Amino acid sequence: MSNRSVFRNHAITAAALAICLAVVPLAAADAALTAWGDPDLRGVWSYASLTPLERPAKFADQEFFTPEQAADRNAASTIERAPQPGVVGAYNVHWFDRGTVDPKGRTALIVDPPNGRLPALTPAGKARASERAEFRSGRPDSWLNTPAWVRCISYHGVPPVSTGYNNTYQIFQTPNYVAILVENIHDVRIIPLDGRPFIDEDIQQWNGDSRGHWEGATLVVETRNYSDKTEHRFPSSRQLRAVERFTRIDENTIHNEFTIDDPTTYTKPWTAARPMPRMPDYVVYEYACHEGNYSMFNILTGARAEDEADAKLAAGGE
Repeated sequence: MSNRSVFRNHAITAAALAICLAVVPLAAADAALTAWGDPDLRGVWSYASLTPLERPAKFADQEFFTPEQAADRNAASTIERAPQPGVVGAYNVHWFDRGTVDPKGRTALIVDPPNGRLPALTPAGKARASERAEFRSGRPDSWLNTPAWVRCISYHGVPPVSTGYNNTYQIFQTPNYVAILVENIHDVRIIPLDGRPFIDEDIQQWNGDSRGHWEGATLVVETRNYSDKTEHRFPSSRQLRAVERFTRIDENTIHNEFTIDDPTTYTKPWTAARPMPRMPDYVVYEYACHEGNYSMFNILTGARAEDEADAKLAAGGE
């Protein structure tokens, strides 16, 4: 099935889930409800941020950027997005969507541990990270030596960390389900709210298996059953358990937190937090990853040409 067909089928599924009744007017100054009484999270929300996941070493003792540092970081990103002469493969500036520094000026998305850094890796976590780095380093022997996003399988993982573009959640709701569309390589996560158990732990999935419930005004989503092939934008293993919290704090903002509990990888859990502003005019472009994508062919063709050149050199040729 083509990427476009998959997109169309997922879009139909999402549209079916999004058969929405009228929104009840704001019940309070900071919350909107659906017609069936749940907090209304529907719409397109951005998690783009120039605040890094981990606090940079040079800000080790600084929880917040100064206004000048935040302005410099935002300005530098604008310059970096500008087309660079002679750079092959860079996107046009129109497609970049990196956001800005966290409105509060925090120097890291990680809020626990308080130092804004990932906890220490366990011995198994270090070994796994080293193994992956070695496997991916140097010349690829096959497509399996390339990241999942190069193979158009998955890009951000669940939960995602912002990158250069497509940093949006499009959220749909019914009384019994929430569906979250992430268009980067196209994932639609359908989250039951009816208390059903997780699938058998022997069944592993790229983005895990999610279940949700409401805690007051907060949607709590727990995800487990990741594949040992899953790649997050931070070290992880198939034992990872992620807990996300979505709280609509006003008409145009969702407060999002996620906690990563992965005892195989980290010595203790850690938590990140970020605001997600509403993006009413944002256009979610189709991410047709495979269509017209020659990168894998060119990567492997180039690697084999280098193999031949090395072999010829080793044999005394030029």
